[in-house]
Amino acid sequence: MLEASEKLASSLLNDREDLKEEPVAFMVTPGFDYVRVLWGVWKAGGIAVPLCISHPAPALEHVLDDTKCSTVVASPALAHALEPLCHRRGIRLNVLNNWPGDFRRKLPQVFPQRRAMILYTSGTTNLPKGVVTTHKSIEAQITTLTSAWKWSSSDHVLCTLPLHHIHGIINVVSCSLWSGACCEFLPAFSAGDVFEVFRRKKVNVFMAVPTIYFKLIAAWESLPAGGQKELSAIMRSMRLMVSGSAALPASIMEKWEAISGHRLLERYGMTELGMAISNPYEGERRSGAVGRPLPGVSVRLCDEHDMVIDDGPGEIHVKGDNVFLEYWNQPEATKQSFTAEGWFRTGDVAVVEDGYYRILGRNSVDIIKSGGYKISALEVEEVLRTHPDVTDCAVVGLEDIEWGEVVAAAVVARQPVEPAYLRTWLREKIPGYRIPRKIQCVKELPRNAMGKVMKNEVKKLFE
Repeated sequence: MLEASEKLASSLLNDREDLKEEPVAFMVTPGFDYVRVLWGVWKAGGIAVPLCISHPAPALEHVLDDTKCSTVVASPALAHALEPLCHRRGIRLNVLNNWPGDFRRKLPQVFPQRRAMILYTSGTTNLPKGVVTTHKSIEAQITTLTSAWKWSSSDHVLCTLPLHHIHGIINVVSCSLWSGACCEFLPAFSAGDVFEVFRRKKVNVFMAVPTIYFKLIAAWESLPAGGQKELSAIMRSMRLMVSGSAALPASIMEKWEAISGHRLLERYGMTELGMAISNPYEGERRSGAVGRPLPGVSVRLCDEHDMVIDDGPGEIHVKGDNVFLEYWNQPEATKQSFTAEGWFRTGDVAVVEDGYYRILGRNSVDIIKSGGYKISALEVEEVLRTHPDVTDCAVVGLEDIEWGEVVAAAVVARQPVEPAYLRTWLREKIPGYRIPRKIQCVKELPRNAMGKVMKNEVKKLFE
């Protein structure tokens, strides 16, 4: 890997001594090639810009135009999606077949403070922004997790996650390689393929989003009793299973624990800071909570005036070496995201219960302000999911002249459910002001590549 990445770095440099933080975008299939390109960009002194292999052309165009990169690297199987975009912009497209050659040259010295990577936010509420991290901040993110989650060289992790996102590129790939562990890739998710890898009895660490665990549960339930018993025994021998990138419903946590013997370790992080809060590796993992601040990461809750609130509810502020440097070419957005003392405003609202943080939702989409009340969409969703006919749901606030916002719910059900019946059922579970005034049954919820529900798209379902 070191040799292959040095050859790639030499080819990227060509006759230059240092890329000097020039962005280099790449769309590469998960595996050895992905890592050698990532490391090659870094060794050449560039900024790595991973592209999502499932994104449509407009999303790719946004990243290429925003970074103004002059070089793109692609796997042969993915190059066709980039060729017209690069041609129109005069971008050099390097395809990984016979490139790079054996050309080797002296590589630049890259210091920790230099920009290392641009990952784009999920864009669930607005246009994605480029989050710039340095080599120092990436190292802080990695070392914090490898210590907290007890990584070692004997670990073997299976990566099924997209590699344009912090969950895959840092938590899985970077942490395993930093630790000298084995990282195995499954380029496209399939529950059957995941279970087949598990059956080889090599994997002992697994990380996924709630949607993946939901699909694995369904696949396990479809197996004959003998197959269920075999898989459950194999999973019980594994060391660690983690869930993140979206809120973990209590029902999924409980079902997965019954099936696998693992109480999923839920944590909290985001593109701008890696992981900040985590349930413990050893100790109580609370359902509905994301745990306590990780070592070296400072966390506080504040009101809209940046005044500290002991237990909340309040906006999560984070400070530490793990926090990103800036939004790419957006100095005003960067400035607004930090307090005068250097705390990053996450935009997420939480409460602290006996030292454990519990996320109430994103301030802009999950905190619904209706008739003077502040309602957590995530809490309403959690109650809705306990109904035996509801498999999934998304709660949003819709603009309303009288109430400011009204609560609305998009529901995925096993069989047709009348909205009036659901509202009656909810009256015994939650206060009246939290009950959705509008309920719509849908076949599936709109999600992005990481499985996150896109709340602004959910709102459109009610137009």
